[in-house]
Amino acid sequence: MPELGVNIDHIATIREARKTWEPDPVWAASAAELGGADCITVHLREDRRHIQDRDVRLLRETVSVKLNLELACSEEILRIACELRPHQATLVPERRDEVTTEGGLDAVLHRAAVQEAVERLREAGIATSLFLDPDPRQIDVAAELRADAVELHTGTYALTQGSGRDEALRMLVAAGHQIRQSGLALHAGHGLNYHNVQPVAALEGMRELNIGHSIVSRAVFVGLGEAVREMKRLIDSAVR
Repeated sequence: MPELGVNIDHIATIREARKTWEPDPVWAASAAELGGADCITVHLREDRRHIQDRDVRLLRETVSVKLNLELACSEEILRIACELRPHQATLVPERRDEVTTEGGLDAVLHRAAVQEAVERLREAGIATSLFLDPDPRQIDVAAELRADAVELHTGTYALTQGSGRDEALRMLVAAGHQIRQSGLALHAGHGLNYHNVQPVAALEGMRELNIGHSIVSRAVFVGLGEAVREMKRLIDSAVR
């Protein structure tokens, strides 16, 4: 059964809109856990647009499920990760002017930087995941660098309709097979919501789904605990 990682970045986005103290991502993590979250995911960006250093430190102390820290191959953020030692670190691309992550990490182009980051995280005892497009070349690099997992970028699948979505799903299926054949754990995320999550959850060998925006959006109307429960039910029913 795939685990559900709940990304709580946008709780912090609401807080930072007013530069106040609420809503607190630490409270959100507790509510998500009570709703059945298997993992709490946060992205500590270099520009600190939402999650702050304090948040990650407190979450490391208080989260009772797996804590997954998303980060760029940045010296400053890598240093913080190796100090705090979250259960898992997911290396992602990052641009200051993007609204949200726009695609997978280019591990082929930036192989040296990714390799250094993976080795540093491994030495700190942190499981590593690479956020990649469903591209065979990228997955080959992940295997060669001995990452623990690949999180497939599902943005193309989520944003297309009709035959385009069918083709995007076929690419995810093929990439998932390659990931598992390479001995890596299969994760997925980006743009997944209550309408499109089930085909991805049903991919053979899927271990972890990371979902944030749609759960936080649903939580505005039903509360975060219930929003998590609803997503968990959809994921579980997809693989029964």
